[in-house]
Amino acid sequence: MLKIATWNIERLRHKNELPSIVASCEQANADIFILTETDSRLNLKYKSCFSALPEATPNYYAATETRVSIYTNYDFVRRYTTFDEHTAISVELETDIGSLLVYGTVIGIYGNRHKNYMNDLLCQIADIKSLAAESKRLCICGDYNCSFSDNYYFTKAGRTALEEAFSKYKLELLTRNQSECIDHIVVSRELIDDSLVEITEWNLDKKLSDHKGIAVEII
Repeated sequence: MLKIATWNIERLRHKNELPSIVASCEQANADIFILTETDSRLNLKYKSCFSALPEATPNYYAATETRVSIYTNYDFVRRYTTFDEHTAISVELETDIGSLLVYGTVIGIYGNRHKNYMNDLLCQIADIKSLAAESKRLCICGDYNCSFSDNYYFTKAGRTALEEAFSKYKLELLTRNQSECIDHIVVSRELIDDSLVEITEWNLDKKLSDHKGIAVEII
């Protein structure tokens, strides 16, 4: 069994709700938890936390902010270089089901209409290509700024590029059918085989963040 969760906490804009945000994360009870647009004031009780580099524009971001953090109780094996260490991080973990490369990311920190979105996306696909050459067991998780089941928030070019990458590198978008969902969990098909996959969501009213939290359990 393996449970993976991700949540964009909107740069902790609802900091007065920090106890509720922490409680929601703890209730997810994930083996691997990827937080995006996160903040060091939100400190989860895991053995290890791997974070992106501090923000490159400190006049805009608070000193406590970081774009991506990966929390886990699994043993750390190594860290891989990504195209932008402020935006995407990758670590290899030794899990109950074997070695797993976890890539935590935000694709397009200014949204999918910004001119840099496609360049950011293509650079991250290049990262995925490199990781796929290292291992057949990948988890690509975080804020994709792209919905797949509806017209909630996406660009045709972005969605097409991602779909093609998933197919090429034998990845399964486990959160494909979730409505109003731009935060996703993608894993190598080898990881799921005939396994049962259960999906849970929280913060559906979006009072703690403007994103829903989402978790996938592979049983």
